[in-house]
Amino acid sequence: MKRSNKLLGLILCAVMLLSLLTACGGKGSDSGSVYWLNMKPESDETLQEVAAMYTEETGVPVKVLTAASGTYDQTLMAELEKSAPPTMFVIGTQIGVNNWKDYAMDLKGSAIEAELNTDAYNLYDEDGRLVSMGYCYECYGIIVNPDLVEQAGHSMDEIKNFDGLKAVAEDIHARAAELGFDAFTSCDMDSSSNWRFVGHMANVEYYYEQEGKTWTECPPSISGKYLENFKNLYDLCINNSISAPETLATGGHDASNEFKTGQAAFQIQGSWEYEGLKNDVPNATMIPYYCGVAGEENAGLNCGTENCWAINSKVSEADQKATMDFMVWCVTNPDASRLLVDTFGVMPYKQAAESTNGFLKNASDYTANGCYVMNWATNFQPNVDSYRAALTAALNQYNSDQSDANWDLVRTAFVDGWSVQYQSIFG
Repeated sequence: MKRSNKLLGLILCAVMLLSLLTACGGKGSDSGSVYWLNMKPESDETLQEVAAMYTEETGVPVKVLTAASGTYDQTLMAELEKSAPPTMFVIGTQIGVNNWKDYAMDLKGSAIEAELNTDAYNLYDEDGRLVSMGYCYECYGIIVNPDLVEQAGHSMDEIKNFDGLKAVAEDIHARAAELGFDAFTSCDMDSSSNWRFVGHMANVEYYYEQEGKTWTECPPSISGKYLENFKNLYDLCINNSISAPETLATGGHDASNEFKTGQAAFQIQGSWEYEGLKNDVPNATMIPYYCGVAGEENAGLNCGTENCWAINSKVSEADQKATMDFMVWCVTNPDASRLLVDTFGVMPYKQAAESTNGFLKNASDYTANGCYVMNWATNFQPNVDSYRAALTAALNQYNSDQSDANWDLVRTAFVDGWSVQYQSIFG
């Protein structure tokens, strides 16, 4: 009997010890892990630092993989099919919602939604599920060095519409040799730069074609009613630039460096450029895409995002919870959010660090002064890579010979190409 009691005691001790070892040794696996598939190559270094901070603080593993520029959808498709897929990824457009909604948790009522300070950058599916939510927003337009404008004998007060912009830019270009700088930086149309025009500047046409009725889904066709306004601004850029239009197809110019080093007064770019140029051009400011539309004196900047977080609905509950906890930490931890805001520009969350991005302040100032915000209607471009590739090809042909016939090719790619690509997706 004593022997039996002794044996029973040993068994109980062993069970207790095993339980303790399992609890301690299994903590990491029970708490899940995070795998963030990142869409912004320029933020990779910061995100790796933030991931390491979180793992050190909590013990939860965080992996960040950054897709190469222009390859996000292909990378996402490949990664989602793996046995250890991303737990956290980007669904940044309504078309993306249609493609990836089955992989996305409904974030309504979640801890991360409770931290938002606006619903303006969230995406929903047709059932009202909150598929993804903006983790930053950006603005784009025309970056200006006001010091160079003044050196050329002009004032920023002259630039309140397309006529004013055209007069200043053409005068600077005509006197470039005398002044020592030109009007616009290079407008390269290779893959490293063409998105500034076939993606961002194209928004001029899409935004105004909405005529106050903001798109909520991709329209099957567009009219091109405001394509001449796009042409106004595009022609001004390529014909009053450091680099001749016929040299743009192959690229190779460094527009950012041209602006930072004072070689040009204007650059077509966005708020993500601010950190890289603020020390070289501390007075840099951003103005709207003036293009000759009536009433554009009241225009603001193009504001929006393609950067919206989604949580993978196919991964384990532990990984989903770990990812949610990580997201909340990113927008509430002072040190982490400071790092993230400095790389993203701004984060629309109540406790996130305050933005120090001057171009985003420009956007806010325009809005505060009653100017309209140009939403990112360009996000609805159907079959975006193919659509932009065809538009780029047409624009490059036009750049080499600015004939009416070649502009007709641009119109075909811009307007008819929309319908073609829409049909290729939606049938």
